[in-house]
Parts: sequence; C-alpha cells; structure tokens
Amino acid sequence: MIPTELLRRIRRIEIRTSRLANDLFAGTYHSVFHGRGMEFSEVREYYPGDDIRAIDWNVTARAGKPHIKKYVEERELTVILVIDASASLRFGSAKQDKSEQAAEIAAIIAFSAIRNNDKVGLVMFTDQVEKFIPPRKGRRQVLRLIREVLYFEPSRRQTRIGTALEYVSRVQKRRAVIFVISDFADIGFETPMRTAAKRHDLIAVRVADPREADVPSVGLVELADAETGRTRLMDLSHPATRVGFTYTTRSREEQLKRLFQHAGASVINISTAESPIDPLSAFFEKRRRMR
Repeated sequence: MIPTELLRRIRRIEIRTSRLANDLFAGTYHSVFHGRGMEFSEVREYYPGDDIRAIDWNVTARAGKPHIKKYVEERELTVILVIDASASLRFGSAKQDKSEQAAEIAAIIAFSAIRNNDKVGLVMFTDQVEKFIPPRKGRRQVLRLIREVLYFEPSRRQTRIGTALEYVSRVQKRRAVIFVISDFADIGFETPMRTAAKRHDLIAVRVADPREADVPSVGLVELADAETGRTRLMDLSHPATRVGFTYTTRSREEQLKRLFQHAGASVINISTAESPIDPLSAFFEKRRRMR
C-alpha cells in the first residue's frame, strides 16, 4: 500500500507540473518534437500553386483532370524517460535532493507529452536496468510513472549509464524522444550514447547540486562516496584543497560537455537550487528557433 505522504507528494507534483505543462510547455513541446514523418490523408483536385510533385498520376489519368496527394504529419511520438536511481542522486544541499528534482523534471516532460497525445515510458537504472514501464498514453500512465520515480527502491547503488542506453536501444526499435535524467557521475558510456543518438532524439538532462562544485570552508571532514561507500578525510579549510576540488569538478564538466557533443546528444543542465522551469523553457525555445 502506498503511504499517505507519498500520495500527497504525487498529488502536489501533479498539480504543479501539469499546470506548467499545460500553460508553458505544451505548445512549445508540440513545435519542437515532430512526429515520425508524413502519412497519406486524401487525394484532391489540383489547384494552381500546388506542388506539382504531389500529383497522383494514376488518379489524374482516371479522372481526366490533375489531382494531388495530401499528407499530414504523423504526430504521435514515443517519449522514454531514462532515470538514474543510483545512490549519488540522493544528495542535495538545496531545498530538494537530485532525485526529487529528477522526479519533477520527469513529471513536466511526461505531462507535456500526454497533452500532445504522445506515449510515455520509463526506465529506472543503477548499474543495471531495474524497472521498465512500456510507453502508454494518458494521465493514469503519468501518475504511475511519478509514483515509481518517487517510491522506487533500487537494489543497487552504482551507475552504469551505458547499460541503460543499450537496453533502450534494444527495446525501442522505432525512433523515440529519449530523456536521460542523471547526474552523469559515470564513465565509459560515450559509445552507447552515440549509438542511441543516431536512432533517437537523445536529450541528456544533467541534474547537479551547487555544493558539488563549491565546497564550504568547514575544516576537517570525512567525505563518503554514496555509491562505493569509500570515505576520505579532507581539510576543507585549506585553500589548496578547495581549489583542487573545484578544478576536478570543472574538468569533469568540460569532459561531459565534449562527450555529449561528440555523441550528438542535446543537453539541459539543471541545478537543485533552481526551478527546472527556466532551463527547460530555454531548451524548448532554442530547439524551436532551430527548426
């Protein structure tokens, strides 16, 4: 049975994110993510100004006058949310941790998708794929996905993004829009990402916490790796330690930037210290202008 508090959280997220999806993102989403192609609609008589390449010569011959084929966009899309459930997502120094931010991002995208009558599916992963919910339409499906993201208890702690992407490439044969929501605290996933990006519209949503890049001067502390459990004693009051920490973080950010670029994946960076509205809006608007 789902705890009452979780039901309240699901309801709060639904109210907040469904409004955002309806008011802010639904129209932009529709203009950004196009269907799989064009499907035949009807044949009608040719009018001056019509594209002569659309003439249906068989119908024209039978009718004795020019007719053209009309097509409409095959609008229905499949959206797959690939969400990192590893232990590093449980960290947060702001109003919510990275996993909670990931849940809100996923909800906004999912509600935007169903507003456009698209299917939405879910993959939850650690260093293995732990949960797969096949794509379906409708509000009930979105609420199920939100519940899973909030309520899910992974069996593992570490991250293997490549494993999740290889799984998606196997189960989703037709072109889809893939949102990978993670902190990307992993290595060795460039090849699976490049492969997935060739087949699908792949968008990496990187969730970060400001404290990961800017450590406070608090003296001697024991830092623990959430995924491996290894600990390390560090003096954070020492300027060289903090500089080294910041340098390592920024180097990793540059590596990821190059990796995403080489793989052909789009990127959205979202901090736990901010609402996801502005970064998502900026991404959708940039995509819309590029169309």
